[in-house]
Amino acid sequence: MFYTANRPLVRELDATLLSATLLLLGLGLVMVYSASITSAQNDSKIAYTATYYLTRHAVYIAAALAAALLVFQVPLRTWQQVAPYLFVIGLCSLVVVLIPHIGREVKGARRWISFAGFQLQPSEFVKLAVVLYAADYTVRKAAFMHSFRKGFLPMLGVMFITGTLLLAEPDFGAFAVVAAISVAILFLGGLNLRLFSGMVLLLVTGFVLLIVFSPYRLKRILGFLNPWEDPLGKGYQLTHALMAFGRGEWFGAGLGGSVEKLGYLPEAHTDFLLAVIAEELGFIGVLAVICAFAFIAVRAFAIGSQAAMRERYFAALVAQGMGVWIAVQAIINVGVNMGLLPTKGLTLPLMSYGGSALITTCCALALLLRVDFENRQLMKGREV
Repeated sequence: MFYTANRPLVRELDATLLSATLLLLGLGLVMVYSASITSAQNDSKIAYTATYYLTRHAVYIAAALAAALLVFQVPLRTWQQVAPYLFVIGLCSLVVVLIPHIGREVKGARRWISFAGFQLQPSEFVKLAVVLYAADYTVRKAAFMHSFRKGFLPMLGVMFITGTLLLAEPDFGAFAVVAAISVAILFLGGLNLRLFSGMVLLLVTGFVLLIVFSPYRLKRILGFLNPWEDPLGKGYQLTHALMAFGRGEWFGAGLGGSVEKLGYLPEAHTDFLLAVIAEELGFIGVLAVICAFAFIAVRAFAIGSQAAMRERYFAALVAQGMGVWIAVQAIINVGVNMGLLPTKGLTLPLMSYGGSALITTCCALALLLRVDFENRQLMKGREV
């Protein structure tokens, strides 16, 4: 147990935020096992081991919680000092993953680096680095947030470099999240409204051009608009996800009762975990998950507002940036599963199978808890 000011650390934490996080982690562990047990039993590469994904996911959660505990111990002023260096390391990792024989290619995408039997995904760690860097940049350039040349242009250049590396993998989903984080933090930090509007317009135009001039992205859009036109081809994932939602109705078919996870729904334990939740736990289960994410996002903005009131602007932007990150990624994943957005390879934060995403997201929430912890200490007249 870690102690501070002769009090157990747990008493100094936001109990509701911590509870929502642990709830999603626990439910995610259960649902990953439920969604993956059939595919694990039928996979000769892992010796037909039914608990393969469960065991690994449990290890990921343990590693994520350990990393989060370490991250929490570091004061926000230290994170601000190292933010530019972490961002440079993140960019270097995006370059390394593109090098043949180092980056691992799966289904035409080179997004992973193999290390000690595990797959590291640099784009996940870049999201965290972008939050810290964008917050630090905005605070340092606060006096120039109304200037195109001194405030807007440098960050636009940084976003262009980051986006180019992410799209080279390609990882369009990570690029969308990183862009949303950067734009939101700049706006919250006081970016001129005209410059903000111009940046949003530029990003939207860029997204449209990327889709129009990319055959496989255009194919996904067409499949999204009418998945039932080609249910065995470009609409396969979406149609099966929709069938899972339809079968779940209000209260679901019961834990373990999903039919779609029996080899019909691809990526059931990663990108389409919510569809399995919908089928087994019904509308009530999906609603509980959405409410938990909404609570975390709202709480992040509340914590950020409290930090801003104490003129802790870096801490405020970090907290709100984390809220934007969790909210945007959850919205995209939920939208994809429900057929409201085109199919995109983004996991459900804190729940989907995957070590890099789990560790990074838990570290992000540890930073959010750290901001709240420092707010509480200052309110009590203690040093942080």
